[in-house]
Amino acid sequence: MPSLCRDCLKTFDAPGRCPSCRSPRTISHPELFDLNIAHMDCDAFFASVEKRDQPGLADKPVIIGGGQRGVVSTACYVARIRGVKSAMPMFQALKLCPDAVVLKPRFEAYVEASKAIREMMNEMTPAVEPLSLDEAFMDLTGTTKLHGVPPAVLLARLTKRMREELGLTGSIGLSHNKFLAKVASDLDKPRGFAIIGKQETERFLHDKPVRLIWGVGPATQESFDAAGIRTFADLKRWDQRDLAARFGSMGDRLWRLARGQDARRVSAHTPIKSISNETTFHEDTSDPKILDGHLWRMAEKAASRAKARDLAGRVVTLKVKRANHKSLTRRHSLRSPTQLADTLYREGRDLLDQVLGEGPFRLLGVGLSDLVPAEDADRIGDLLDPEAGKRAAAERATDAIKARFGDDAIVKGRGLR
Repeated sequence: MPSLCRDCLKTFDAPGRCPSCRSPRTISHPELFDLNIAHMDCDAFFASVEKRDQPGLADKPVIIGGGQRGVVSTACYVARIRGVKSAMPMFQALKLCPDAVVLKPRFEAYVEASKAIREMMNEMTPAVEPLSLDEAFMDLTGTTKLHGVPPAVLLARLTKRMREELGLTGSIGLSHNKFLAKVASDLDKPRGFAIIGKQETERFLHDKPVRLIWGVGPATQESFDAAGIRTFADLKRWDQRDLAARFGSMGDRLWRLARGQDARRVSAHTPIKSISNETTFHEDTSDPKILDGHLWRMAEKAASRAKARDLAGRVVTLKVKRANHKSLTRRHSLRSPTQLADTLYREGRDLLDQVLGEGPFRLLGVGLSDLVPAEDADRIGDLLDPEAGKRAAAERATDAIKARFGDDAIVKGRGLR
């Protein structure tokens, strides 16, 4: 049985402890050295970065998120044991884990860590498809000749480097297509390494719930329940034409996934469509000063992400959600793409003025879309605003100071509202 030690990276032929270093962290599988499609998912990424940077938090429950009306962005595994989950309302999370340390997101730190991990992946293969800051697909076909070791060894080496060089951990899923690789990466968290081989695919899926299908939310699950589809075995019993008639264009994909088939390629060039930030308020508000303060802080965060990715946007979008949960969206196209918080804030403020009379609001968000490379950003001057150039120069100087001394080195007055 092909086997691999995840600590010393030695390969051997029988399950059990590593014969070289005696580590129990080994993995064995008949197809271990034959599979090429992988999914790497960082473990509680935002919370892990915070614990790495603040060692005193190591054993404490840590939640990354907003205020009482916000939601959990990430929860560390100590908090997850108490029942806290991502996207859970913050008030509910704090009932389950009242002693949690709640931290606001530091996206600049997360982007920096993500870039370092991405560089490690790119050293392994050019076929890296990021899904977010903390997860990506990799196609390692043909890399054995280049690196002299099978893909499984490269993946174990990746997580070993992440742990030793960055102080972060991740879980690996290895299979023969993207769907199964993503499923596998969630089977053994944290610090996991799971495999779903070709020969076992349909047997593995048989009794698994269909919610494993990526993108199946509450509405789709209700449709499945109405059709009596709860497991992959239920799904596999349906005729392909009947699935298409019942679920439309999704029907053909469901028929293939029921059999573990996924022909999608790992694409290194899947574009990011938008960069945004939003917040849910503790209390509904239509106070212009409060909304203005939140708008500036979110513009700073969105702009920071754009700068970290070397991107700029041609379209500014404002999103608000009223007390009755009805969403309103306003957009404005710019003459020149921007990645500046000042421009994003000012355009967003004009859009906010258009909807202020629709308040009070429970949610506010702002972002950039129609993204382009940043080299041509913010080059067209504004004849109607001769101070725009000075503000842009000041923002660039502020970015440099924050990069050296931290995000709190300079805070604008409007950000304190």
